[in-house]
Amino acid sequence: MSSENPNSAIKPLYIKVHESDNVAIIVNSNGLPADSVFPDGLVLKEHVPQGHKVALVDLAQEAPIVRYGEIIGYAVKPIVKGAWIEGIPGSSAGRPGARYSVAGHQRYHPRFCRFDGYTFEGYRNADGSVGTKNLLAITTSVQCVAGVVDYVVKRIKAELLRKYPNVDGVIGLNHIYGCGVAINAPAAIVPIRTIHNLALNPNFGNEVMVVSLGCEKLTPERLLNEGGAHGIPIKVVSNDVICLQDEKFTGFMSMADAIMKQAEVRLVRLNQRRRELSQRPIWSSACSVAAATPSPALPPTRR
Repeated sequence: MSSENPNSAIKPLYIKVHESDNVAIIVNSNGLPADSVFPDGLVLKEHVPQGHKVALVDLAQEAPIVRYGEIIGYAVKPIVKGAWIEGIPGSSAGRPGARYSVAGHQRYHPRFCRFDGYTFEGYRNADGSVGTKNLLAITTSVQCVAGVVDYVVKRIKAELLRKYPNVDGVIGLNHIYGCGVAINAPAAIVPIRTIHNLALNPNFGNEVMVVSLGCEKLTPERLLNEGGAHGIPIKVVSNDVICLQDEKFTGFMSMADAIMKQAEVRLVRLNQRRRELSQRPIWSSACSVAAATPSPALPPTRR
């Protein structure tokens, strides 16, 4: 595809992540100059640096800025299609040059349609959810423990999983949140909520297991009690949280062995689970898809 940019021989490129996004990211090195034309007809109104946002549509003042299918901010002044969307963290209203203010943790809600009558064989959980897999997940409260968890996950796969044929696997839910992050910052709820909700994934059978260091600001108690999208705490017992700074541990191997021991307790419970026929509504943003006739029951998922 040839470039239509009158000022350069380069091909203008941008990345749009979600179909509902009204902004995209310029990926060309050194950005693109004004009047660059994209294959879809979008024309830049001004120079846009690499990695910065460009408006894909005209945006009125206070219109939501949508990226990743989420509201990331609001226009503080009208923005024309093809303009550089320059934002400043925090409330940018009144700041020279600022064109949008950063949203807190509000969600964008596209239109979804409900399709009924579809079935599958899955793992039913106590909270009413149904998983498509049967996995053991080990959540981390801080990235400092990721190396220990990765080591234990390898050991579980090599030493324990073969004893529990009904368990599909084990994963470590690692992340890059460090000990000294600004945990009370307005947008900190986003990664906290993400880690919290990942621990509740239906594929994990409501088995919660957390490995912490002991000195992090994002304590397991805060992660489990405050991280939910609706403030719903995750109920745990004492053995669900393993703190690596506990005085009972005498070294790396004692930490790893303790995690292995608690993992096997959960593997025993997970191994008792069996697939059940489940009829669940399907929610899709593809509302134009004709779904008046339900599909027949799907065969069991094979491993």
